[in-house]
Amino acid sequence: MAPASTENVLAVTRQWLKPVIRVLIGCGITWQQFAELAKSVYVDVATRQFGKRGRPTNVSRSAVLTGLTRREVRKQRGRIEDGPAPLAGYVTKGSLILSAWHLDPAFLDRSGKPAVLPLEGEGASFASLLKRCGAGDLPPTTLLKELRGAGAVRKTADGRVEALRRVYIPHAMDEELIRLWATGLADLATTSANNLTRDSKTATRFDRAAVNDRVRAAALPEFRQFLNEEAQAFLEKVDAWLTAHEVCDDEAAPRGTVRIGAGVYHIQD
Repeated sequence: MAPASTENVLAVTRQWLKPVIRVLIGCGITWQQFAELAKSVYVDVATRQFGKRGRPTNVSRSAVLTGLTRREVRKQRGRIEDGPAPLAGYVTKGSLILSAWHLDPAFLDRSGKPAVLPLEGEGASFASLLKRCGAGDLPPTTLLKELRGAGAVRKTADGRVEALRRVYIPHAMDEELIRLWATGLADLATTSANNLTRDSKTATRFDRAAVNDRVRAAALPEFRQFLNEEAQAFLEKVDAWLTAHEVCDDEAAPRGTVRIGAGVYHIQD
């Protein structure tokens, strides 16, 4: 088989990255925050998984592998060793606007709370607030629509704008569901990465899918029912097998324990 080109890898990366970015944007994560995180993960993976003879990759080789400077590699390594830390201070325009609205005296009422602002006009207005926050190039109505959709502001009966929240989160998502989402993606990606990068001594991991792009749309409800029944029955068998092979409660966990399992997911686009 022909080796994958850089262009090909980037093209398919865009494909799987789209649903990830959809969730990140929904949670208010900016591209700057994602880029900073990606930089740290690049250094972490290059250091831990591309060393020779079981040793971590040195700074110079990590710089070559990641495209970062040696200084940046050392900086990221320091952050990794110190543990998770807040990402760079960039915030979304929505959060910046709400923060200024709560802190800037020019946009506070006599009680020190965010003033109810007219949309346009001289003095304190929603439009002037946007300019103060460097968002004057965006139409006030566009940002207002976004902030209203997130439940961060509301429009009063007389057409003015009132702040309801201090932080802009486009689509609040349950913390537990986000954790499960990330775990599922990581498990699938780890299995695929194992099969792509394994050597001859490493066993492949089961990775199959049944897909057909010519199914009648009207059959979708029937497919959901079929999958709910058949996939659930399969997973119950898997769960029973795993339970039969797990360490007993009164048994000291041996060094040879491993986290294993199988997942089934509904494909549709």
